[in-house]
Amino acid sequence: MSHDSRLDQDSAGQDAPPAQDGLDASEDTLVQDALDDPPAGDRTPREDAGTRFVLDPATPSLHADNERLRAAGPLVPVTAEGVPSWAATRYDTLLTVLTHPDLSREIRHWAARHESPPGTAIDRIVTDTSMLNAEGEEHRRLRTAVAGAFTARRLRRLRPKVEALTGRLIDALAAMPPDQPVDLRKEYAYPLPREVISELIGIPAAHQERLHELSDSVAQVDGSLDDTPDLRRTLHEFLDQIIEERRDTPGEDLITDLFRLREKDGGRLSTDELFATIELLFIAGHVTTVNLITNAIGALIHRPDQLDLLRSGRCPYDAAVEETLRWDSPIAYFPMRYAVRDVEIDGVPLATGEPVLACFASAGRDPGHYGDDAHLFDIGRPPGTHLSFGHGPHFCLGAPLARMEAEIALTALFGAFPEIAPAARPEDLAPLDTLLGNSTRTMPVLLGPRAR
Repeated sequence: MSHDSRLDQDSAGQDAPPAQDGLDASEDTLVQDALDDPPAGDRTPREDAGTRFVLDPATPSLHADNERLRAAGPLVPVTAEGVPSWAATRYDTLLTVLTHPDLSREIRHWAARHESPPGTAIDRIVTDTSMLNAEGEEHRRLRTAVAGAFTARRLRRLRPKVEALTGRLIDALAAMPPDQPVDLRKEYAYPLPREVISELIGIPAAHQERLHELSDSVAQVDGSLDDTPDLRRTLHEFLDQIIEERRDTPGEDLITDLFRLREKDGGRLSTDELFATIELLFIAGHVTTVNLITNAIGALIHRPDQLDLLRSGRCPYDAAVEETLRWDSPIAYFPMRYAVRDVEIDGVPLATGEPVLACFASAGRDPGHYGDDAHLFDIGRPPGTHLSFGHGPHFCLGAPLARMEAEIALTALFGAFPEIAPAARPEDLAPLDTLLGNSTRTMPVLLGPRAR
């Protein structure tokens, strides 16, 4: 039984009164039980599932669910894909969790790690052997190996290629019937970061079609293949094949950089680490950016007043990128951090070995940090901070690249199509069926004629 805490939202992103339609009696009881439970500090995540929130990967109302979670406490007992954990629901609490010295990403600290169901999205993340789950000196060693790919200098050199690719995608959109719906997630938000990360990593052109077919399913932009453990395994094996082939064909790309570094430092970067790092950057390096661009387009086409601020020059496009990151984070929930010893956070005691889930989308709309209008999309709000790229040592290495891609994509799209309009209501768009990503499976629009 899924925890259902759904509130309808209008196209402006404002919360409507709680909707009772679609809640059966048992679901409604579960919601009430969760809110009537003792304070979070008096509970543990291993209590009976009926007293905890069960996170639904397919919920149509992620932000309404998160509103309920925030109301329940700063750290709330949840079940995520069968895993009992604590959910860090509020901005300040999440910031503490991301930087606390007694919380670690190393899976060896997870007391119940052998009880986690295999093959889930959570399982794929927590068992990753790249820098994602490393700490301390090990993390610094692995991160330093790839940091050169994301320097300001390399991104400046990459920018003209991103702009040229964006221009080609705009030309392709302009060739489509202007009065027929076009899925901008599939036709625009996805191919741009996919091609950019392929260029940055160094994927040979001969392999790109097959690799893109596999990664399309991971990013949920193509229904021809299901995102399954077997498909993920095929994707990883194919990437490994590409990396092996690139040993003898060096270029100006990340794969070449890593091989050269491995030779230079005497093999401190193992073959397994090298492969895991490239796989991480290829998948994580574009899937979340797809969500960012999709969410930004969705927010702006339903808020003409906000779009006018951009087109008039009163607000820069990077303000729309940052507000989207806050208001509709590309990542919903991200696993895990584990208590390395008994610790108390915001009055909630965590026992050694208990996992904590990071609730990025929830923290972005926390009224305790952003004020009573946190639920509103407003690119004119005073510049602030958000946690959508994380914080501390694990801050997203690709954040500057994602920001650049999104800013270029939005500027080009809304400059090219002045009459662009939504072709579906927000509530009619199916969400991604995953706890990790926060976006919709499609983003249908009517482009209208291209600007002259």
